[in-house]
Amino acid sequence: MSIGGNAASRIIALALPPRCPGCGAITPDDHRFCLDCWQSLDFLGEDGCARCGVALPFAPAGTICAGCMADPPALDGVRAAVVYGPVARHVIMRLKYGGRPGNAETVGRLMERLVGESDAIIVPVPLHRWRIWRRGYNQSALIARVLARRRGLALGVALLGRTRATPVLRGLGRSQRAKAVRGAFAVKPARRQDIKGHNVLLVDDVHTTGATANACARALKAAGAREVRLLCWARVDLDGGGDGGGDVDN
Repeated sequence: MSIGGNAASRIIALALPPRCPGCGAITPDDHRFCLDCWQSLDFLGEDGCARCGVALPFAPAGTICAGCMADPPALDGVRAAVVYGPVARHVIMRLKYGGRPGNAETVGRLMERLVGESDAIIVPVPLHRWRIWRRGYNQSALIARVLARRRGLALGVALLGRTRATPVLRGLGRSQRAKAVRGAFAVKPARRQDIKGHNVLLVDDVHTTGATANACARALKAAGAREVRLLCWARVDLDGGGDGGGDVDN
């Protein structure tokens, strides 16, 4: 970079310093939280159900909850970076509705650890074209791009499509949500060869009941995907009275 470029960068940094994605406080670097917001994030580990990720305190790794044993989900696993709390909600709401696509980089960096040593194709949960038109982008696709870039994995933004618009899911029960999104996703016949025999990491922003993600997993497996696991930014604690953020309208 030229001397002039360095000077311009310093001026921009002074005029527009990096700010905490959670509260807006000035921070040393971009995409870094202030101490208070960082400490308020409740990071999740691998101590949940091996299929749906629901909390199973003191259960050994690989344990499957009673619900998944009785009614196995289409997803082969669910991992979330954090619990859906005030700061996590603020970050994702600013990304989805506040015109802050840069928050996808913040979220993606903290989700990167969830990828592990996978060589899977990264596929975002798709939005209906009308929602993309109104919002300008698919937040899950932006997060998926970050993960694919940082881990050097294949990205399949257009592999999975939403065949119809779905209603707002807030306030609906588990079975009602599942019914609302049933058959709403599909892999185009011409793209089935890109999926067949591969593992898929499905990427979404927030996980609530899993209705949307499981509908996506069924479509991917119908196209020949070997295994589908969900990675998301935050998980709603339904037992703790959490708000259904992930399945509101994607």
